[in-house]
Amino acid sequence: MRMYNSVRLTMRTLILVFLLAAAAAAQRPDTNYDESKVPRYTLPDPLKLTTGETVKDAKTWQAKRRPEIQRLFEDQMFGRAPGRPGKMSFELTSIEKNALGGKAIRKEVSINTAGKTFHLLLYLPAQAKGPVPVFLGLNFNGNHAVTNEPDVRLAMTWNRDGKNAPTAAIQAPAASRGSTGSRWPIEMILAKGYGLATIYYGDIEPDFNGGMKHGIRPSYFKSGQTEPAPDGWGAIGAWAWGLSRAMDYLETDKSVDARRVALMGHSRLGKTALWAGASDTRYAIVISNDSGEGGAAISRRIFGETVRNLNTSFPYWFCANYKQYSGREEAMPFDSHMLIALMAPRPVYVASAEEDQWADPKGEFLGAVAASPVYRLFGKKGIESDRMPGLHEPVGDAVGYHIRAGKHDVTDYDWEQYIKFADRHFGRR
Repeated sequence: MRMYNSVRLTMRTLILVFLLAAAAAAQRPDTNYDESKVPRYTLPDPLKLTTGETVKDAKTWQAKRRPEIQRLFEDQMFGRAPGRPGKMSFELTSIEKNALGGKAIRKEVSINTAGKTFHLLLYLPAQAKGPVPVFLGLNFNGNHAVTNEPDVRLAMTWNRDGKNAPTAAIQAPAASRGSTGSRWPIEMILAKGYGLATIYYGDIEPDFNGGMKHGIRPSYFKSGQTEPAPDGWGAIGAWAWGLSRAMDYLETDKSVDARRVALMGHSRLGKTALWAGASDTRYAIVISNDSGEGGAAISRRIFGETVRNLNTSFPYWFCANYKQYSGREEAMPFDSHMLIALMAPRPVYVASAEEDQWADPKGEFLGAVAASPVYRLFGKKGIESDRMPGLHEPVGDAVGYHIRAGKHDVTDYDWEQYIKFADRHFGRR
């Protein structure tokens, strides 16, 4: 009897192993984190016109090749967005001239357009003698989460995962004040002579599938339209459009040097920063922090997150045309290096984190390297070597890059590099 039970247990185990193996076989292949399994690939040449001619000077890049690449990304990835709205107003809703213990002047501004209101939080150095350069970026959790100051307006926020089909934003709890302050070292930024401007990205469009109906995009639908056209803007396009409206305001604020605004974004908002910088050339510097797939990372490497992952998990981020490249990255007539190159000749910085393999740090670095030839057309240096730098060893000039220890996040180390980069290119200190 004991032997029979043992045999029966063994059979059950074998059946279980077989069923598990069959289930595993039915699933898509595991995410690749093995550099030896990266396929061989050829990048589209950013300096080759669709006619086959080679771009040899900055004038041809600006007049011909840049518009070609811009249209590719509009048609096939991010979608087409409307321009500056005809009607827009700015309202200063609060000003505190003794913020952060006297270190800052703090403003809260409502940007009103197309039936929506975006709330901008602006910190400026209290002792500034004139207009100051500013870092601008979207935040994930509301302006109040950037700072511990108790009188900053509590944002109306959305549940990001879209559970329970939210129909309206709810006021964030007071306990969430300063909850993401580590990503926004306001006092460090102010001490270096810079301002900081930020908007909650959920003001522009909530970040979940179905969130579009609560955002800005339906304001631009034609009569009877309920969904974007195949080349219509996705959520990233909407967030980028909202950043341009922030830039519209900054140009009116005499305390801000609007010619020296550095745009920074992290993760999905790093993708947004790159697209915003490509779409709107008013940003003097563009910074991508851990933007990964759909941002700075080379898609053709099939390492970490892939185009299929993006289109499956976040089908609303990009235009519908982008879905044709799920599992077909080699067919894309563009890749991340061409997106980064759209910043030229403006300085651009790409940053990675060692433990953030999902974002493919090496792919982000190689995207920056492959964009560098475009900068040479303008007599500027990019990144001169394709050898991956060590941790905490920033490289490059007009195109900058670093990889730091740690996880997917924004840290003081990242900000120290961004400030140094801005100092150098703005001719400060």
